[in-house]
Amino acid sequence: MAETYEVIVVGGGFAGIEAAKKLGRAGVRTLLVDVHGYHQFQPLLYQLATAQIGVSELARPLRSIFRNQPSVRVLTARVSAVDPERRSITLSDGTVYEADDALIVACGAEANFFNTPGARENAYPLYSATDATRLGSELVALLDQADKDTGQKSMNVAVVGAGPTGVETAGAIADAINYVVPKLFAGGLAKRCSVALVDMVDRTLGGFSEKSQAYAASRLVERGVRLKLGSAVTEVRKDGLSFADGATMDADLVIWAGGLKAGPLLRESGMPQGRGGRVDVGKDLTAPGYDGRVYVLGDAANITDDRDERLPQLGSVAKQSGAWAAHNILAQRAGRPTEPFGYKDRGYMAMIGRGSAVAELGRSRRLVRGPAAFMVWLAVHLALLSGASQKARALVSWIFTYLSHTRQHVFVGSPEQAAVEEGADRPAA
Repeated sequence: MAETYEVIVVGGGFAGIEAAKKLGRAGVRTLLVDVHGYHQFQPLLYQLATAQIGVSELARPLRSIFRNQPSVRVLTARVSAVDPERRSITLSDGTVYEADDALIVACGAEANFFNTPGARENAYPLYSATDATRLGSELVALLDQADKDTGQKSMNVAVVGAGPTGVETAGAIADAINYVVPKLFAGGLAKRCSVALVDMVDRTLGGFSEKSQAYAASRLVERGVRLKLGSAVTEVRKDGLSFADGATMDADLVIWAGGLKAGPLLRESGMPQGRGGRVDVGKDLTAPGYDGRVYVLGDAANITDDRDERLPQLGSVAKQSGAWAAHNILAQRAGRPTEPFGYKDRGYMAMIGRGSAVAELGRSRRLVRGPAAFMVWLAVHLALLSGASQKARALVSWIFTYLSHTRQHVFVGSPEQAAVEEGADRPAA
């Protein structure tokens, strides 16, 4: 017989953590299952990849988060199947668990390569801590190779996707080339390094205002980032990219920040899927057709709030949706109706590079940019990090990085080792 819990949460990301926290505080017997034993702060993965912070700043053990909530059991295991009809999950070893009250599916997503030839094989995604360390190891390896050469070898990086992740990653690599490489490697190497940002759309930071988009583009160009916008990538080769307009680009390393889609766990669940393979949930965050007892959250869901506004795949949306789902589950247990998701829109922000960022705050989208936005970005992300020790270590790392123009973190192991350890597919749960 399957072991039962009152609520089962699949996925230890922002949404799953917030839901389990609120349920745990209410004493609800909850099972939280994730393939990793830690929660990772995804908005800072690009900083891990560029050695601005270390793994200990970005990741926190799940059991540490719930050590004071005995009603929440944390289980490190891979979920191989979800049955929304039975509100059950099956682990890779065949073990089955069932939920009496509600099943929460917050299993995250995976890189969407849009069937681009060569992308899965030759591009580096950036969606997990393992992705970030693998990418960081490859960056260092390429710099080491170029450093051995006396003037011939270059290092050219291409970032696919000009949304916030792509802009932040390109800006961070450009800063490393401009400030870090000249101090740590042979003279002249920085001049042989380049970074390009490419996208099929003709602007950076889609979803931001035109002023923010123009500001981001100008600051990236000032840092030496080459922009190629308005033409789709048609092939990713080991030595570069091909585009729909017939152009090609040489690249020793291609980073894929071109979007996300639902992973196989969601695709095989039988739940109806919409844009990006995600589930189009109701306003109360439940999947249609399961008596209001199955919730889908975070990057696994297409969410519309109580104002009929379609919400983006943001960490703030995931965190708030997790807490709201728990609120509705507690209401159901008390015999009360569920409520539409009341999202508190705090706006968008993106780091462009050292001392430069854009922030559009609140629903009114009050624009802040430059050093002021940079400080806002640092404060917000510091506050969002999980755990006091993670916050303290991140603050120290940032101060050291920005004052010293160098890096204090190292990557252990080769990119190939990281890929083997993680596996070809990396669903969140």
